[in-house]
Amino acid sequence: MNYQKVYGITGPVSIAQSTAAENKLNDELVQELKKENSFETEQETANRVKVLEILQKLTENFVFKVSKNKNMSDGMAKDSGGKVFTFGSYRLGVHGPGSDIDTLIVVPKHVTREDFFTVFDSLLRERPELEEIAPVPDAFVPVIKVKFSGISIDLLCARLDIAQVPLNLTLSDKNLLRNLDEKELRALNGTRVTDEILELVPKPNVFRITLRAIKLWAQRRAIYANVFGFPGGVAWAMLVARICQLYPNACSAVVLNRFFKIFSEWKWPQPVVLKPIEDGPLQVRVWNPKIYAQDRSHRMPVITPAYPSMCATHNITESTKTIILKEFARGVQVTNDIFSNKGNWGDLFKKHTFFYEYKFYLTITASTRGTDEEHLKWSGLVESKLRLLILKLEALPGINLAHPYTKPFESTYCYTTDEESKTILNDYGSHATEGTLNNFLKVTDDNKNNDDVKDKKKVRITTMYIGLNVNVANKKEKIDIHVPCTEFFNLCRNFNEEYQKSDLYALSIRYVRLYDLPDAVYDEGESRPIKKSSKTKRKKRDGEDELTKRVRSEKSSYDNNASILASKVSSSSSDNKLPVASTTA
Repeated sequence: MNYQKVYGITGPVSIAQSTAAENKLNDELVQELKKENSFETEQETANRVKVLEILQKLTENFVFKVSKNKNMSDGMAKDSGGKVFTFGSYRLGVHGPGSDIDTLIVVPKHVTREDFFTVFDSLLRERPELEEIAPVPDAFVPVIKVKFSGISIDLLCARLDIAQVPLNLTLSDKNLLRNLDEKELRALNGTRVTDEILELVPKPNVFRITLRAIKLWAQRRAIYANVFGFPGGVAWAMLVARICQLYPNACSAVVLNRFFKIFSEWKWPQPVVLKPIEDGPLQVRVWNPKIYAQDRSHRMPVITPAYPSMCATHNITESTKTIILKEFARGVQVTNDIFSNKGNWGDLFKKHTFFYEYKFYLTITASTRGTDEEHLKWSGLVESKLRLLILKLEALPGINLAHPYTKPFESTYCYTTDEESKTILNDYGSHATEGTLNNFLKVTDDNKNNDDVKDKKKVRITTMYIGLNVNVANKKEKIDIHVPCTEFFNLCRNFNEEYQKSDLYALSIRYVRLYDLPDAVYDEGESRPIKKSSKTKRKKRDGEDELTKRVRSEKSSYDNNASILASKVSSSSSDNKLPVASTTA
């Protein structure tokens, strides 16, 4: 008698093997993923391996150097070891061209986090392969972000309460988590979760192909970004793993269809778990909505399998949940059409329509008149706090949805005088005024190392967008978002004393109409939104995508004194009215 191993907390929904027709669709899915450039070349893979080998040698050198500084003998210092672990998409085997590598540097107990941000930082800066570096010691999970031999790498560090870290060390033993602080536990969790996911799926290859498809779909539909309130890589991986458990013998094409069907009908906030939540040896918090009110507030909980279990989707807001469920429903329809031979896999991966959907957008612009490293820190902070602005906005009466876009836009311009930098910042981000930026030299990958660019002063700009779906029953009513914008502005400015230097760091929050979005948000070949005539607008009183006529940009001037300017959007009687804070500093 054949026994089917049970994966997960319940038995499978079906143990049926895939049919010939389903396998054919699966082959077509793999071909579509190749066509979409989801797989990297052998040379790119070899480059990643080489970089990880360099990082391993740097780690051993780092631990040796710190050990010697603490008066250890050469033998003891060398035996202290140190090891690089990977996690995320690289460890799962679903990375593609341009993907970053999530790495964890594990060190023995006498090496501190401060050593990581000083000694290891200095060792990195000595390497010729280093292109960019941004230490973020104050992050929720402290990290050094680097670009090394063309590869973006997030470097975490965790200290174990052991004297030596040999190369054969694994992190599966829960007792290794003893006597660690919360930041070290969070750093270790990434690797432990990734390893457990791979152990909890019945067919790793089916899991990997399905996850590649889901990652590509989520990125194309702009719902892949933990920092902005959508599931991140590990959450999508766990969601895919759960469906693999329920259909252990199905091919990736079938798993993909069931993924959308099951999660579009899921009884949220019922949690998605891959195995029973475990107790362990530590006095640490484990996800439990029966005990913790904060855990009860999670809207779409996806729980990590490794002890201590945590919610990987705690950042999801009411707005982003609505958007995710809408995309799940679309996924059901598209994959059903594919299985009925009415469509193809390319339909699933069609690009989002974010910059066509809303009348009003908020632009949040973080800029720095300093170094790349200073700008990476400042823009990273603003990005990490943006979700808090979304929570405040969606709580306002009249705002149905505050929809964050998942990819910031980056630009750098050269300037000579302070007046020129003010002009750049004031005219940036609006179709009506962006033409004036042609008067300034824009820094690109092609010219950034030129002598006439390297020596000039630069203003570095990162822009994030929030689409606003507003609904005002009374046409004379207005939605005042001045208070949440001001609170967000002050939160970022006051995060630490350094960011209060208004001559170096700037933050502006402005509104822009659909027709005044800058050209940069549209890809080559995409057309800008077309204005509807007044007749068409009258016919679309209930319009989902009702478009408004273009108005001149109502921006504040750049103000070093951090003035808060309130402005109102006026439009035709069929339009909603929205007072918006324009905040600059």
